[in-house]
Amino acid sequence: MNHSNQSPYLSTSPYVATQSIYPTPTLVFDALSMVSNPNKSPSPYPLLFTPFGSLGSQVGEFQIGDNIKPLDANSVSSVVHYGRLRHPLSHKATGYSLIYNQLYPFQGLQNYTSGIIHHVRLTGLEPDTTYYYRCGDPSIPAMSGIFHFRTMPISSPWSYPSRIAIVGDLGLTYNTTTTIDNVISNKPDLLLLIGDVTYANLYLTNGTGSDCYSCSFPNTPIHETYQPRWDYWGRFMQPLISKVPIMVVEGNHEIEDQAEGQTFAAYSSRFAFPSEESGSFSTFYYSFNAGGIHFIMLGAYIAYNKSSDQYKWLEKDLANVDRSVTPWLVATWHPPWYTSYKAHYREAECMRVEMEDLLYSYGVDVVFNGHVHAYERSNRVYNYKLDPCGPLHITVGDGGNREKMAISHADEPGECPEPLSTPDTYMGGFCAFNFTSGPAAGNFCWDRQPDYSAFRESSFGHGILEVKNETYALWTWHRNQESDGEVGDQIYIVREPDKCRFQPRSWFASS
Repeated sequence: MNHSNQSPYLSTSPYVATQSIYPTPTLVFDALSMVSNPNKSPSPYPLLFTPFGSLGSQVGEFQIGDNIKPLDANSVSSVVHYGRLRHPLSHKATGYSLIYNQLYPFQGLQNYTSGIIHHVRLTGLEPDTTYYYRCGDPSIPAMSGIFHFRTMPISSPWSYPSRIAIVGDLGLTYNTTTTIDNVISNKPDLLLLIGDVTYANLYLTNGTGSDCYSCSFPNTPIHETYQPRWDYWGRFMQPLISKVPIMVVEGNHEIEDQAEGQTFAAYSSRFAFPSEESGSFSTFYYSFNAGGIHFIMLGAYIAYNKSSDQYKWLEKDLANVDRSVTPWLVATWHPPWYTSYKAHYREAECMRVEMEDLLYSYGVDVVFNGHVHAYERSNRVYNYKLDPCGPLHITVGDGGNREKMAISHADEPGECPEPLSTPDTYMGGFCAFNFTSGPAAGNFCWDRQPDYSAFRESSFGHGILEVKNETYALWTWHRNQESDGEVGDQIYIVREPDKCRFQPRSWFASS
């Protein structure tokens, strides 16, 4: 069922990353394209691709069991041959390799050690250009087949990727298959994955899974994971992410606690991020340009308060955005600030309290989230009020998941959650108090679809963003019910910066 609640602000205003190659062992490579930096000469920002090839057991498979023996990450070379022609591949780049472990020091639990993961960076690539490549270790020999990718267009107000696919909460299910088939049919130039990649943490180390871990496995000594799900997911995704750059931000299912308090091991090892290039030096938050769009990827599961490294980085990143070069400013993180669904309702309120003013002051055009397993698009909103200068918030947590669809709305009779039950224990804090003004004043929930909620539907699907120029972008949400990905929601997003007062630095380059 879908619910529409359009506002008068429907006509809304609203580097290149890392390419990972996962062969059977796992190979990740970073391809860099030359893009424009407003304060410097053209400089490289990574673009992420992720081919899964088959290099064979000579390079090493993952191991899971009681007596695992981690592989020597330096036992093989990390090489990519590439060029503008399929034959010959005239350029060569070398990189480094790593392995990671997922360890559980409890009797009966199985430990995991990955295959060898290779990171290779390609530099000096031309924008908007097709390159062919293969990867592996030619001395063994163990080389993948030949793949290809196209770099992002140069950063300018007249240059944009044709189509950007945006998905969240994918997992590896029947619904995931339909979503990815539909994404491929839309031929995107870039893929954004807004957290919750494999749902490996909904499984015990013996591979037994459940839609609700705490319901089915309440007595496990630690929250287990089944790490081979990451390997299966990568091979499943290869037809898409071997040729389309993918940018990822972490979700709660990537936390994956293990021995000695280590977290996010798979996420941080298996993907590569433009952290250094964007000045964050973190895998949890970073930024990049794709044509005339500046993307900011934020972490909800690390510190985000005003004294945190992330917040200080965000201030600097926003201050350095030159809107005359990248007119569009898009932010993403996993849990939504604006959702009308009962699931995860106002769960990220503390993050909103800390960061919303900053993002608003720099005129962010669109925000993309996942986490809630449904689709919802807001009207332009700021601090729960309709605001023509606020961003659109779009939730696309409907990629496939493993935990079923979110259906109930917090505004329906009997569905408003108890306030103290809403905070995420990992995010910490309690900030979601009763509203003090507006139609919901004195209450924790609205008694009808909130004004900020323009459209909502409990269906699996994905979104496509097509930025036409510095003023107009077409947003289309495709539901999965139809085999060809039927259009479920579509609007033009219109930027009108002259009507809003923002930080001067966000519109003009510094001298």
